[in-house]
Amino acid sequence: MALTLLLNGCGADPAPPPIPEVAGGTPPPPPSVFYVDPANPADTEADRRAARGETAEAEALRGIGSRPSAKWLTGGPARDEVDTFLGQAAIAGQIPVLVVHNVPQRDCGRRGGGGAGSGAEYQSWIRDVAAGIAGRPVTVVLEPGALPDAVAGCVRDSDGRLALLRDAVAVLASTGTARIYLDAGHPGWIKDVEALAAGLRRAGVAEADGFALNVANFVRTEDNVAYGHRISDALGGATTFVVDTSRNGNGPYPGNRVKGAPSWCNPPGRALGEEPTADTGLPRVDALLWVKYPGESDGDCRPGEPASGTFWPKYAISLARP
Repeated sequence: MALTLLLNGCGADPAPPPIPEVAGGTPPPPPSVFYVDPANPADTEADRRAARGETAEAEALRGIGSRPSAKWLTGGPARDEVDTFLGQAAIAGQIPVLVVHNVPQRDCGRRGGGGAGSGAEYQSWIRDVAAGIAGRPVTVVLEPGALPDAVAGCVRDSDGRLALLRDAVAVLASTGTARIYLDAGHPGWIKDVEALAAGLRRAGVAEADGFALNVANFVRTEDNVAYGHRISDALGGATTFVVDTSRNGNGPYPGNRVKGAPSWCNPPGRALGEEPTADTGLPRVDALLWVKYPGESDGDCRPGEPASGTFWPKYAISLARP
C-alpha cells in the first residue's frame, strides 16, 4: 500500500508508487548456501601476505575470506549494483545476503553519518534495490539500528521512520523472492521488549520474514537467542529471526570504554563467532549470518584506527586468531 510520509517537519513527500500485495514469506534457504564473494578484502590481503611469506597471517585471513558475508548497500545507484551481485551469486548457486542501510538520519547520535536526504529519496532508492533483485532469491537485513533508534526516541520523527520501514518491507516483499529481516538491535539496547515488539509491528514485521539481532555487535549467540525468544513471544511466538555472529566469539568487551573510546568500536580481544548457516538447530533462529564483515573498522575511534568501513588486516587477524 502506498504511503504518504511527513518527515522531519519538511512537508509531505509525494506518495510512492503502489506495491503489489504478496502472501506470506519465501521458504528459507537450505543449510550452508549463502554466497561467498570471491572479490573480498580478506582474500585479497591473504594473497599479499602469502606472497611475502607470512603464511600464518594469510591462513588466518583466508579463514574469513572463505566464509559467506553480507554486502552493504549504503546509498547511491543501487539497481545495477544489486543486479550484478545477485547475478554472481546465481552463477555460484548460492544465496546472497544484502544489508540495506540508507534510511534518513541513519546513525542518529552515534559516530558516522549519511543516509538518504529525505523520505521520498529513500522510497525511490528502495525501489531501485527491489528492481535489482528482479525475482531472484536473496536474504535482506533491513536498516540496522533504524527501529531501535525509533523506539528509543533518538530520531526526530519516529512515526515517519516506522512508516518508511513499513514501506521498505512492502517494496522488498513485492519481489516475491526476498527474505526480509527487520533489524531489532541487541540485548543491551532496548530492554523493553514489548515496546520493541510494538515498533516491529508498526514497521511491518508481519509482512517480513522476521527480525535481525546483533548486527555489527559482539553479544554472544546464546544471549541473542534468549532475547530473540522474548521478542518473538511478545509478537505471538511464531516470528523467527537471524543473528549476526561475525565477531561475537568472545562476547562483548567488559566495560563501556577502551582507551578513552566506546567499547563497541574496534574492541580488542574479540573473536569470530559461529560460521554462517541456515541449519542452526536453534528454535525460531532461521540463520546465523556474518552481517558485519570481520576486520572492517567500526570507525577511527582511537589514534591510528581506520575510518568506518575500511578493512583493517591487523584487526581481522586478531579476530581469526584470538
